[in-house]
Amino acid sequence: MSAEGSDQKPAVDGGEQEKLAEGTLISHLVELRSRLLRSAAAVLLVFLCLVPFSESIFTAVATPLMRQLPAGSTMIATQVASPFLTPFKMTFFVALFLAMPVVLYQIWRFVAPGLYRTEKRFAFPLLLSSIVLFYAGVAFAYYVVFPLMFAFFAAVAPEGVTMMTDISAYLDFVLGLFFAFGMAFEVPIATVMLVWSGLVDLKTLRKSRPYVFLGAFVAGMFLTPPDAISQTLLAVPIYLLYESGLLLCRVLDARPAETEETVNE
Repeated sequence: MSAEGSDQKPAVDGGEQEKLAEGTLISHLVELRSRLLRSAAAVLLVFLCLVPFSESIFTAVATPLMRQLPAGSTMIATQVASPFLTPFKMTFFVALFLAMPVVLYQIWRFVAPGLYRTEKRFAFPLLLSSIVLFYAGVAFAYYVVFPLMFAFFAAVAPEGVTMMTDISAYLDFVLGLFFAFGMAFEVPIATVMLVWSGLVDLKTLRKSRPYVFLGAFVAGMFLTPPDAISQTLLAVPIYLLYESGLLLCRVLDARPAETEETVNE
């Protein structure tokens, strides 16, 4: 009994457990503050570098609309400070957009210590893929959706109505569409995460294709302006990306033994 008792570790009382838990919480909060400060510094640095080009940035973002305006029409500012503030707001969101890889990397560094090796093995590639897909969604909106959508709006304007858009309203409009298409292009990542987490199996997702197809058009109806072109341009990519997510899940599920052996090593 004495030999066994000597091998046992001394018990930790409740007070010491509370101190350990408090120390762990404080260390996590300090780490979180450090990651947030680095993320904010990255966004601020990019923003300061882009400030001298704020007017050029706004002009570049507004080009898809200005190309479709009738001859003699221009964008307008209905608020006194809009000509000054709107380009700066646009520059800030562009800076946030460009600095997003740094922000997501800081999030990854904060979360990674709490993940298992198998989770790290898949989480980092999924993180990189989510960044690329979000950028692809924004690029798709700018180069494909905006020209078609603004051309449609200009064509259906009633006779006697001159299309002259307020710059603040345009900023809110394009930011909403950028976010909508960026998030829509995350569908493959969401599909993989659902299967990986065990919440839904691959067979169930395959059977849900008709509902996803209908839901894609419903999402397009709520996330885009009320016209068939923009709704279709969002709904079709969502469904195609859903199919690509199913394909990716099947590829990852085809090598479970290999993954398990690697982890065990």
